[in-house]
Amino acid sequence: MEEKDFQSIEYFVKREVLDELCLDEVAQKGTWSTKLTLGDQVKESLRCSVPRLKHILLTWVPVLSWLPRYSIRENALGDLISGCSVGIMHLPQGMAYALLASLRPVYGLYTSLFPVLVYFIFGTSRHISIGTFAVISIMVGSVTERLAPDSNFIVNGTNGTETVDIDKRDAYRVQVACSLTVLTGIFQILLGVVRFGFVVTYLSEPLIRGYTTGSACHVCVSQLKYLFGITPSRFIGPLSLIYVIAATIITHFCELPSKYNIDVVGEIPSGFKAPRAPDTTFFSGVIGDAFAVAIVGFAINISLSKTFGLKYGYKVDSNQELVALGLSNTIGGFFHCYSVTSSLSRSLVQESTGGKTQVVGVISSIIVLITVLEIGPFFEDLPKAVLSTIVFVNLKGMFKQFMDVFLLWKTNKVDLLVWLVTFISTIVLNLDLGLAVSVAFSMLTFIFRTQLPRYSILGNLPGTELYLDTDTYKEAKEIPGIKIFRSSATIYYTNAEMFLEVLQEKTGIEIGKLLSANKKRDAKQKRKEEKEKKKAKKEAKKQSLSCTFSLKESQMNMENVSERTKGERNGNSVAFSMTETATDGLHKGQVNLAYEPDITMSDSDSDTGSDHITEFSRHGDEEKKQACESGTHSIILDISTTSFVDTVTVKTLKNIFRDFGEVDLDIYLAGCQACVVEQLEAADFFSASIPKSRLFITVHDAVLYILKKRGKADFVLDVSCNTQM
Repeated sequence: MEEKDFQSIEYFVKREVLDELCLDEVAQKGTWSTKLTLGDQVKESLRCSVPRLKHILLTWVPVLSWLPRYSIRENALGDLISGCSVGIMHLPQGMAYALLASLRPVYGLYTSLFPVLVYFIFGTSRHISIGTFAVISIMVGSVTERLAPDSNFIVNGTNGTETVDIDKRDAYRVQVACSLTVLTGIFQILLGVVRFGFVVTYLSEPLIRGYTTGSACHVCVSQLKYLFGITPSRFIGPLSLIYVIAATIITHFCELPSKYNIDVVGEIPSGFKAPRAPDTTFFSGVIGDAFAVAIVGFAINISLSKTFGLKYGYKVDSNQELVALGLSNTIGGFFHCYSVTSSLSRSLVQESTGGKTQVVGVISSIIVLITVLEIGPFFEDLPKAVLSTIVFVNLKGMFKQFMDVFLLWKTNKVDLLVWLVTFISTIVLNLDLGLAVSVAFSMLTFIFRTQLPRYSILGNLPGTELYLDTDTYKEAKEIPGIKIFRSSATIYYTNAEMFLEVLQEKTGIEIGKLLSANKKRDAKQKRKEEKEKKKAKKEAKKQSLSCTFSLKESQMNMENVSERTKGERNGNSVAFSMTETATDGLHKGQVNLAYEPDITMSDSDSDTGSDHITEFSRHGDEEKKQACESGTHSIILDISTTSFVDTVTVKTLKNIFRDFGEVDLDIYLAGCQACVVEQLEAADFFSASIPKSRLFITVHDAVLYILKKRGKADFVLDVSCNTQM
């Protein structure tokens, strides 16, 4: 019933046709600006007042805005239960993920404590759980094993065998991990301070999900040695995943070790180590890895944060999240922690058990603190194979992302390609190179999409003011003599040339040929004019010489007449008469009769040249007619999809107006956004040859104007604004 009522709704619009100039007048476009000048912005930023200081403090330290208003009755019980649940999850996950980072399990417990407390103070999300995460841990592990491989710590044993100095190796790896973590945090803080949180938008969801799925495969492979109780050689770099797998299979199934010892967690010292500044000498070697960890960690964190924010109706500040995550890593790096981000599994548990604020993080940290101080030694005999099993179980959600392939196949093939390229490059090229290749490929797909937009010729839907793609809608009919051209993307330097090419192809007007024909015609006509001018000069010179000769002859005839006798009157009269006539002719600028044949010949040549020019002119008109067989006299460019213009776009549009105008085709713009009009004005686009009256607010306005200009009033009535829906 509701749908039927909607279909019977009608609306009628009666207004004047509006171009840009009329719109400015009718809508009273203002020339004022509400934006502050650069000087005013600097003054405003340096101005100090109590309200401004309070605002800055609450923005940078969000806990001060929500903790004083914390409702114990509504939130305390849920946060307590959730905090205990998340804290219990932190213990096995922290120790297990520390193995992924090639660190001792106790450092996973440290990482589950200090960064969580920092995020409690500076974070804006109420539901995410900060701490260890599999993907970030494996990224850190790839760096620690690259800079501190076992081969660098081999010592001679008592019986001549070579062994690895595990204590020295692990201590060195902790220094590498802490330095990497601090540098990661610095990157995140800097990006947050300069309001660069939008950088993560370049990591699309298919890219992130493909990357985390590929990372999950790396995580699984890294745990095989603990699961099977073997110690194969570690490989790094491209194809390292395949080499690990191969080594594990050979070592295990060929029963190379003669004796299998169960590998356990080992010593978990009670208490904490003293804070220590990171070794800055590692920064140059891990700068690329630190930036990759910073971006991936933030991408995972902000995606989860915004998901919960949308679900529960609160705002998550992406820039503040960068700062909060950066401080968590930077401060944590001084307390022997490695890089952190939010965990999907812990965040879901935090939400499902009733957690509503980050007080949950404080409670979970208390549980981890008690474990480190008092009950840590109870975990010393825990087999690492158990921790590996925990890792496998927690990766279940990531492996479910393989279902994205079937979904993307149905919905978006380009996103599917991004997912597959990201996954394969992460598997084959390792985590760092895989991320770089994935981002580059994702950017290429964006560039290709804007370089290859859909171009359409629009037609009017009879009885409406709608103009639709004639290839898509059967009832959309082109307006006779008018071509309406639209691009589905913004016109800018990468696709401006293609825009012009497709415009000519779609409209059937090859502007290059028309301009070439015009130039040839003009050049030939100019040559003819020069030739005629030379001939005229030559004839004028001949005429001047003949006039001089006739004058001398007349003078001689006069002298002869005076000497003759009076008896010869009849003959003399005739001679005088002829001479007088010739003399009068000279005074009047007439040509002497002796040169009349030359004049006739000249006239004949002139007539022939004139006929040739006329014939060529007709030939040029025929070429123009042939190029515009459809009778097109006007072209409307619908640029409603264009959100900005650059210098290349402005130049392209100017050339279109100029070149099409030279072959008597009128160009109009329609649907131009106000910001684009301002950019065109700033670029001096409008001039006497391109007035603002050529810019209309809608395609329909442009069509009505053209039809009225062409005197087709009957057709105007057929496409009136009386519209029925």
